[in-house]
Amino acid sequence: MSSIIIVFPKLENGKRMKDILLQNGFEIEAVCSTGAGVLEKVQQLDYGIIVGSYRYTDMFYTEMLEYLPREFKMLLVASEQVLDQYGCGEVMTIRQPFKVSELVDTLHMMEAIQEKQIQKKARSKNDKKRIEEAKQVLMARNHMTEEEAHRYLQKTSMDSGTNMVETAQMILMLMS
Repeated sequence: MSSIIIVFPKLENGKRMKDILLQNGFEIEAVCSTGAGVLEKVQQLDYGIIVGSYRYTDMFYTEMLEYLPREFKMLLVASEQVLDQYGCGEVMTIRQPFKVSELVDTLHMMEAIQEKQIQKKARSKNDKKRIEEAKQVLMARNHMTEEEAHRYLQKTSMDSGTNMVETAQMILMLMS
């Protein structure tokens, strides 16, 4: 489960958000009113999600994003007018007023994406080696480029419902 940090310029708004999220099974690391407070807290964590408004007592969300580690994603909660005015780039958004179910579903989706990214990074050296060996076999036997071999592995693993490491192992067993 991701670490969630809430940031709103008024602490009472942050506490209301915290209550909503706690009632829906999320764990909250901190509630802040400043971007600096968020940046200080993220230094103690490996990854997480920031839920907050576009403006804090000391900066705008765009300024905070410049200093936020890549392992942290943001869910911007704002009115449609603010979202249209400031643009959002890679930041997930939810328009106020929002339904609690929309907020919960969005956070669950963000957590799932983040977990998938973390698992992808956590491949062992042996797993990476097997994938590389399978790509080499495909390149040699089927005259593929490395990119084509990689795409073939991805597609085959998706089609068969297995992960890339298992697919690589199957290819190595079949072609050796």
